[in-house]
Amino acid sequence: MTCSRVGMGTLRSTEPMEPQTGFLIPRSMTPLELGDSVARLVWENFSDFIAEGGAEAILRDLDRPVSDGMPDANAAEEILIFFMWAHTRGVQLAFVGRAPEDRLKATLDALHRAIFEDMASHGTPGSQLPIFEQRVGARYAEYYAAAAVSDARVGEVALQHIAGSSNPELGWSLTERAIVAASPLKDYLDDVELVAA
Repeated sequence: MTCSRVGMGTLRSTEPMEPQTGFLIPRSMTPLELGDSVARLVWENFSDFIAEGGAEAILRDLDRPVSDGMPDANAAEEILIFFMWAHTRGVQLAFVGRAPEDRLKATLDALHRAIFEDMASHGTPGSQLPIFEQRVGARYAEYYAAAAVSDARVGEVALQHIAGSSNPELGWSLTERAIVAASPLKDYLDDVELVAA
């Protein structure tokens, strides 16, 4: 996201200024506000990846089942976890050293809580959520370890969980999706202060 900025001394008109309309970047957000906002981004990126055929293309290239353009439930959950991790990573990169650790933790807790609540409200049985949450924790550990090796390794690990296969080119396409999700988020959040509720 790019924003144009006008220096304070450049506006010399005597005409009254029109009120600004459109999206304004907030200067500060609470952990709950940011967590909810990022949860929406996770769902948007996940939905776009499914709707635009990204998941279908990867699974078809690996001869994995796809029904009406949709991956099976396990692959869909793994794709969701991957996008959750990418956004979590973007938030962490944006606020490392800039926000107190407890505030960052509260933000990530709010993000995950919002996603789990969305899942429950859309039909995921409550009894399955703790199991899914454990799986999220296990995958995050793998993704962080992979990120410490290389960006490419992240995509390879994701592909293994999504499709049960290895393919460097397809793995890299998943890495690129994570970068597309996390980098703009980090850039956007660089100008936001994370404040106490």
